[in-house]
Amino acid sequence: MTGFIAVVLYVVWMQLLTLSYAFPRVPMALFGGRKFSDWERAEVNRDPAFMVRAKGAHLNCVENFPLFAGVVVVAALMGKSPVVDSLAMFILLARVGQSLSHLISTAPAFVLSRATFFLAQVGMIFWICFQLIV
Repeated sequence: MTGFIAVVLYVVWMQLLTLSYAFPRVPMALFGGRKFSDWERAEVNRDPAFMVRAKGAHLNCVENFPLFAGVVVVAALMGKSPVVDSLAMFILLARVGQSLSHLISTAPAFVLSRATFFLAQVGMIFWICFQLIV
């Protein structure tokens, strides 16, 4: 898998997470007695637990995406795409693993799993950076 394909799949994953918490809001607003404006950031969150976790998983993706996309682009500009390509699939899999852990539960084992997947991504991105500058 190339770094560019991994970036595109990462975006697809973020969009799926967005739909998982945004799409259920439409019928809730249309038929469930919730106003469309109930989802402003300043309001108390009354979403079901899964939707709260899905939004958190999406926001975690958004936090890390610029770093991953940045090293993919920089590697390509430097003519060193193979450095990223060797780890791109593993970074994407770690991201999906982190998101799934977030979606499943907030129990300590899943929080630890989530942190492990996150640290794996951070470590791989650091490794790519190191490989690009040496």
